[in-house]
Amino acid sequence: MKVVLVGINSQYFHSNLAIRYLKAFNKDLNCEIILKEFTINDRKDNIVKELYKEEADIIGFSTYIWNVTLIKEISEILKIINGNIEIFYGGPEVSYSPMDILKEFSGDYIIEGEGEETFREFLIEKLKSNGKENLFDIKGLYVKEEEEIIYGGRRPLMDMEKLIFPYEEDEDLRNKIAYYEGSRGCPFMCSYCLSSTTHGVRFLNIDRVKKELKYFIDKDVSLVKFVDRTFNCNHKFAKEIWSYLIECGGNTTFHFEISADLLTKEEIEILSKAPKDKFQFEVGVQTTNNEVLRNINRFVNYENIKEKVDEIKKYKNIKQHLDLIAGLPGEDLESFVKSFNDVYAIEPEEIQLGFLKLLKGSKMREESEKWGMKSSPYPPYEILYNNKISYKNILLLKKVEEMVDKYYNAGKFDISIKFLIKYFDTPFEFYKALGEFYDEKGYFKRNISNTDYYKVLLDFSLQIIKKDVDIFLNLLKHEYLLYNKKKWIPDFLDRIYLDKKVEKDLKKGLAKQDHIELYNYDVLRFIQEDIIDMEKNVLIYYQNGKVKSIPLINY
Repeated sequence: MKVVLVGINSQYFHSNLAIRYLKAFNKDLNCEIILKEFTINDRKDNIVKELYKEEADIIGFSTYIWNVTLIKEISEILKIINGNIEIFYGGPEVSYSPMDILKEFSGDYIIEGEGEETFREFLIEKLKSNGKENLFDIKGLYVKEEEEIIYGGRRPLMDMEKLIFPYEEDEDLRNKIAYYEGSRGCPFMCSYCLSSTTHGVRFLNIDRVKKELKYFIDKDVSLVKFVDRTFNCNHKFAKEIWSYLIECGGNTTFHFEISADLLTKEEIEILSKAPKDKFQFEVGVQTTNNEVLRNINRFVNYENIKEKVDEIKKYKNIKQHLDLIAGLPGEDLESFVKSFNDVYAIEPEEIQLGFLKLLKGSKMREESEKWGMKSSPYPPYEILYNNKISYKNILLLKKVEEMVDKYYNAGKFDISIKFLIKYFDTPFEFYKALGEFYDEKGYFKRNISNTDYYKVLLDFSLQIIKKDVDIFLNLLKHEYLLYNKKKWIPDFLDRIYLDKKVEKDLKKGLAKQDHIELYNYDVLRFIQEDIIDMEKNVLIYYQNGKVKSIPLINY
């Protein structure tokens, strides 16, 4: 018997943890289990072709809001090609309305919730080849039998120690994000989140976790993301793992979702010793309006979150990614704008401006009428409006979201943005104006190149800046050279050229990859001291990323 487990990821560098768990948990059984991974950007026909070529008896799909529609279409085509292929679905997008899914989809089974033990019992019965009736009593399994759907009943949560480490020794994880979980469940009851539907948190043995994390370090995996919903909800667990990873060294970066307000002084002391880029933190702020936090069952004050985020920021060694959600119950546009400006003032490395999703199975979906919420009926079930915020305002925030992602989160425009933002009352007003400029020029309707992002920012600045345009142009050119290849500089950056003799003299002792650029004033001094020194100045961009300033008056 051949089983193909399919993960259709949102991006090519992601990996699917669920299908790896299923394979590892059942590798001792007398059947062939293979994994196939694609992305939502792959052509549907190509995915069908690749799966057909496997000549599988059973195909299982890991189903989420970003891939459920594609999976529905693929499984329908596969059934038309070969009606003997049996298809099952697992994952959060099918676990909360399984009856409806099986009626609508062409597949045969749904595995509800945690799938490892259910899938194992399913395979054991399939290996016996005794027909579907032997599957009816398997807990956690939905079986389509002609016009009837039979449910084996809810399966208790499993003992996590039974899990098998999902990665194989010869697995190639280069250029991939590897996912890992040290715990399942969440101690909190946020009404928009599916984790609130399962009470309690279960942890793997700490010594086991350490051993498994060493696998990633030894293989020099670039990024490992913990999928634990609140990694630091158990202080002993968090302290030991963080301390261990600091001691281990290596080049691997580890990403954690944390509740910043839970951080203790002892934990912050440990984190202060982490090498730069060893850890990344994702902090779910969601809103800085404490009343709105109560509306979503988050019993925390924003002030406590900010205090801890600021403490971590002082050490300049951990990248922090702060999340906001638009469309929360009780939050109007004015309140959200304040939340945005509050979070922006912290200056985290990244700001994620997301939009509320009324997920199947979430309490927020059940309460939608109470808050006048209307969402798209199609995945990802994103909010359209509620009784406090209109669809027009949602569209405005969509523009701001894209500008924040393209410019702020890119990390390549920090100097230019700091210069331009001074011309606006608040950060939000800047991103709003930039988004409206994008819209007017039609940039949202087409793909633009990396160089175009700089040109757009320059064109936008010409509408905002009445003087000091040359200063901004020099700043933009400097920022372009910091993050791009230096052999070619676009014409709009107004390159000025050095005297050949001076250039030859400056290049003495420099490597071939080092670059020299002439400016109309001392750019570095302006960035560091906000002082305009109008003497012409040369910057040397070394191949190691360092930059040195040399006054041209010396020549």
